[in-house]
Amino acid sequence: MARDSVSHTLLVSTLLCVVCSVLVAGAAVGLRERQEINKQVDRYKNILQVANRFDDQTDSLDDVARIYEAEIKSVLIDLETGQPVADSDLDSESYDPRIAAKDLQLSTPIEPANGLGGIKRREKYAFVYEVRDESGQIEQVVLPIYGKGLWSTLYGFLAVSVDANTIRGITFYEHGETPGLGGEIDNPLWKSLWPGKQLFGESGEVAIEVIKGAVSPESSNAAQQVDGLSGATITSDGVTELIRYWMGPAGFGPYLDQLSKSSGGTRG
Repeated sequence: MARDSVSHTLLVSTLLCVVCSVLVAGAAVGLRERQEINKQVDRYKNILQVANRFDDQTDSLDDVARIYEAEIKSVLIDLETGQPVADSDLDSESYDPRIAAKDLQLSTPIEPANGLGGIKRREKYAFVYEVRDESGQIEQVVLPIYGKGLWSTLYGFLAVSVDANTIRGITFYEHGETPGLGGEIDNPLWKSLWPGKQLFGESGEVAIEVIKGAVSPESSNAAQQVDGLSGATITSDGVTELIRYWMGPAGFGPYLDQLSKSSGGTRG
């Protein structure tokens, strides 16, 4: 077969494609376990960071897992009742709420229909992460949150004090918002505005919001307001919307009600 013939060219191209496909497939299979470990450790880091229990200098995977296991307890709850789910086959390491939201047996329609920016269904069950102090008492809880921004779905965690009202921290670990605009939800300076803010207003409604512009210290609602993201009104509104949904009666509201009662606190 002549080297400059069409048949020879096609043969070489085919062989190259086959070899490259085998190498890529082999690498994907060989690295799958490592990818799953890294994904798990990244979740641990985000939960610990939003709870202010993580030192950024900690790089060891074993150290991250050790800190997480010592201070965090994951509890599967029924979002409708806020109660722990007993005798479930679901575990926090393998449970994927995104997959559950597509399963008719494990999900429910979102009400109201526009409650999460057009997302149609949400999972029935969710893991909450209880952060405990040295005596073993719950100090705060970390709650998974998600909803629509301008260009993407925002996935994050919100840490709430045991009074079920005071925000301890917020983080978004996955999104596709515009860098320098909506992407500023990643900015540590903006995230530092959240600790100490209150979820609920005086009448008990979810009142936290990201406003347009800066919060006035003289505002009667300053405790429930966070500075807006400059040039990113839709992303800011999306953050408000998703937090209000997840902290409300259709999300973690029933769980927070029980947490507040168990701590002897009152909201609103």
